[in-house]
Formats: sequence, structure tokens, C-alpha cells
Amino acid sequence: MVSKKAIIASVIAAAAALLMAGAVFAADAVGTISTQKIMFQHPKFEQVQKQLKDISATKQKEAQTAIDKETDDKKKAQVYQEKRQELAKEEQRLMDPIFKDINLAIRTVAGQKKLTVIVDKEAVFFGGVDITDDVIAELKKK
Repeated sequence: MVSKKAIIASVIAAAAALLMAGAVFAADAVGTISTQKIMFQHPKFEQVQKQLKDISATKQKEAQTAIDKETDDKKKAQVYQEKRQELAKEEQRLMDPIFKDINLAIRTVAGQKKLTVIVDKEAVFFGGVDITDDVIAELKKK
């Protein structure tokens, strides 16, 4: 049987842990963002998506032409993989500037609002300051 002293000690320890955790989180001002909304609102996003669609179609045609010439299944798979890797590199090359712009805009708005932690809205159950629209406005300034 558990004594009353042990139960009281456990309750006090749990309360102290919660108070300390609250103090730690209180020191950080938390902002939230909708990364998907910010991405779709980037001024160059649609243009980059169109370029990627065109590049994808070209890589697909190149892959199909090369695969049709091959008889060995392993070589066909290798050609397919190479074209997928080429497309992934192009996607990264085109998207990196957008990611950098977004990162800079988030940091700028967070600094202006004195926020020390920014997390995606999807990861937050409750609380935080939504700065999504402010980040989008910062992106559109450029």
C-alpha cells in the first residue's frame, strides 16, 4: 500500500516540474506559420512550378526515348533513375531561392515581433502568434 506521504511527495514533484516547464516556455515567444500557404503565395512560386512541369515533361520524354532503345531491364531502370535524379536536381535548383526568400522573411518578421521560436501551425495544438500573413506581406515587398 502506498502511503499518503509518498502520494503527496509525488504530487508536489509533479507540480514543481510543471511550474519549471512553464517558466522555460514562458521565456520563448512562439510564432506559428502555415508553410504551405506561404509557399503558394510566394511571388515566383507559379513561375517555378510551370518551369518544373516543363522540365518534367522533357525528362519524361528523354527517359522514354532512352528506355525504348534499351533491351536490358536493368539498364532501363538505370535510365529511369538517372532522369528522376536529374529532375530532382532541377527542382532543388529552382526551389532553393524560394526557400531562402521564405526563410529570410520569417526571420525578419520574427525579429520585428520579438518572437524567438517559429513552428508550423499544424504542430501547434494551442497558442502562439500566427505570423503567416505578415511573412507573405514581407515576401511581396521584394
